[in-house]
Amino acid sequence: MAITFYDFSAKNLQGTDIDMSSFKGKTVLVVNTASQCGLTPQFEGLEKLNQKYKDKDLVILGFPCNQFGNQEPGDAKSIADGCQLNYGVSFPMFSKIEVNGKNEHPIYKYLKGELGGLFGSKIKWNFTKFLISAKGKPLKRFSPITKPEKIDQYLEKILK
Repeated sequence: MAITFYDFSAKNLQGTDIDMSSFKGKTVLVVNTASQCGLTPQFEGLEKLNQKYKDKDLVILGFPCNQFGNQEPGDAKSIADGCQLNYGVSFPMFSKIEVNGKNEHPIYKYLKGELGGLFGSKIKWNFTKFLISAKGKPLKRFSPITKPEKIDQYLEKILK
C-alpha cells in the first residue's frame, strides 16, 4: 500500500507525539514557520483560514524551523507564546524541526518527494505550504511568498 501523510507522526509543542492519522478525513495545510521572519505576519492569514474553514474540516499544522537565517531561535514555550500573543494562532503547532538536510523531519522528506519545488524539492525559505487532501495525498505546494489569502481559492473548491 502506498505511503500517505497519515503514516507519519510529529511531536507538538508540548512534546506529545501526534499521529497524522488523527487528521484522516480532513484537508491539511502544512506550513514551516518562523517567528522572526519577514513573512511571519502570514500567521494572521493562516489563522483567518483556520477560523473560516475549521468547521469544514481544514486543519493547519505549523512546523517551526530555524534553518533559514536563524529566524526561529526560541524554545517551545517562546514559540507557543509568540504565536498566541502576536497572532492568536489556535491551530496545532509542533516542535521545532529541520525541513532540509540529513536531519530533516520524515514528514518533510515525504512531502518534498511527492511535490518537488520549481527549483528542486528543497525547501527554500520559511512559510512554504503543502496542501494535503482528505485522503492523505499531497495536492499542491505553495511558495513562501504565496499569501494564505491566495490559498483560499483552492480551499473553496476542495471544502464544499
